[in-house]
Amino acid sequence: MFAYSFFKPQTTRDWRSFGAFSAFLVALFVEMYGFPLSIYFLSGWLQSTYPGIDWFSHDAGHLLEMMFGWKTNPHFGPFHVLSFVLIGGGFVLIASSWRVLYEAQRRRALATTGPYSYVRHPQYVGFVMIMLGFLVQWPTILTIAMFPILTVMYVKLAKNEERDTIAEFGSAYTGYAKVVPAFFPRLARVFSPPATGDYRRGHGS
Repeated sequence: MFAYSFFKPQTTRDWRSFGAFSAFLVALFVEMYGFPLSIYFLSGWLQSTYPGIDWFSHDAGHLLEMMFGWKTNPHFGPFHVLSFVLIGGGFVLIASSWRVLYEAQRRRALATTGPYSYVRHPQYVGFVMIMLGFLVQWPTILTIAMFPILTVMYVKLAKNEERDTIAEFGSAYTGYAKVVPAFFPRLARVFSPPATGDYRRGHGS
């Protein structure tokens, strides 16, 4: 529900991407607070390689913190802090992108301001950041397997959206796409405000 409040899915495509994201979270939290299958399957190797750790304790689920031997509470370790940065940044990116997209859809124009001035698909980037953050915090066999599959799915959804957007906006979107990358912002653009250009005339996703 927290993710839903940020993303607000409306179309069938929105619900498909949100459903895949929800499946990832369910798989993660079932292991985190329910059945630690990954720890169970890896327990023999973990116990022999890292003796002295109770691998069936809750804290042991922070595999990276345990394996690197940080002598601190895993909830305050570097991997956990990094996960919070990725998760928080992902939610902020999704929320700020949705506001820009909603306003653009209301005006039947291209979304090219805010996060859309740096990447063409900031909401999908936000979802991947959140999933990566949870993987850093609490890796499991199932979610590690799901992560690349979901990432590829988001890339395909983004390409499908672009075909629909080109059909609607034509050269306005293709001009925008030539300037703004799909998923990875250009460093020069991150550190200097984008100049207003012709591509701003027109809905992105």
